[in-house]
Amino acid sequence: MRDPVKVLVLGTGQMGSGIVRLLGRKRGLALVGVHGRRTDRAGLDVGTAIGLESPLGLPIRSDLERLCDEVRPDVAIQATCSRAADAESELAVLLERGVNAITIAEEMAWPAAQSPDVAARLDALARTRGATLLGTGVNPGFVLDLLVLVLTAVCADVASITATRTNDLSPYGPTVLTAQGVGLSPDAFRRGVEDGSVFGHLGFRESIAMIAAVLGWEVERIDETRRPIVARVRRETPFVTVEPGQVAGCEHEAIAHVAGRTAITLVHPQQVHPELEGVATGDRIEIDGTPPVRMSGSPEIPGGLATVALAVNAIPRVLAAAPGLMSIADLPPPAAILGDARQTRDPLRRPDHG
Repeated sequence: MRDPVKVLVLGTGQMGSGIVRLLGRKRGLALVGVHGRRTDRAGLDVGTAIGLESPLGLPIRSDLERLCDEVRPDVAIQATCSRAADAESELAVLLERGVNAITIAEEMAWPAAQSPDVAARLDALARTRGATLLGTGVNPGFVLDLLVLVLTAVCADVASITATRTNDLSPYGPTVLTAQGVGLSPDAFRRGVEDGSVFGHLGFRESIAMIAAVLGWEVERIDETRRPIVARVRRETPFVTVEPGQVAGCEHEAIAHVAGRTAITLVHPQQVHPELEGVATGDRIEIDGTPPVRMSGSPEIPGGLATVALAVNAIPRVLAAAPGLMSIADLPPPAAILGDARQTRDPLRRPDHG
């Protein structure tokens, strides 16, 4: 019997907690440690801290370097931040020790798009230490980029791509709601866009860069617009109450121009309880090519659950990958781990015959 894959988790928030829970259901994966940035939670049992029925016998640790040296994980999953610059120091600690790493920081899906220096440093460190680093998530990392690219495989040529993700913000906490301008007046929303406090979706530039790089397109410019979605009825979540006339969400659009034409259009309308005004959530991809491709699904692929699953299901691909910084487009597409994770096959590997 093979030893299980030793997994370290960074983060005890909504995503980190979800990853810990899912790891407990997977054969061949063993949770060996959890790192938390909040020093006031250091020492708490992980199971107790995240609301499990029973303790896990693992304390939350705030000393990442020492934790890595003690438990010597095969792979770590980072779920602590969104920006590449904020993710770099933790990832560097892991890679310096030869630990393979998966991060759900949105900008790490394609960090060269906005943080090329961070991408270059992490790639060089990973190669030097023989480790693999992957950024993934539902969006960016799947719906508006990897899934788009997979669908282009049936096209002889592609003229343009339009992808739309309409989702419900009500499950999210204050950080996400603030970024979308939820609860503001329309005028305050516009001021927030101007001063950067309302920025909508993180990941459009990463998704566009990934699509363009794989298809061989050179992006000339990207135009972004953020429009308030104003409520006509009262909407309420545990964190915010939106009255009629206030902002319920943000419609964020990014348009990439290639060779003087509109080549990639990504649209992401997000609002709390869209169903209260008859808006259905869903994901839709339209490819103007030969042949044209249209694919849609409703409701939307749930962001939290899907991101957790993608991070865990990417483990076998990362363990089989070459050293260096990878995107989800560089590896065989991940699939659900339904058996022993150590037995999960790399689809590029020839089958064994005895």
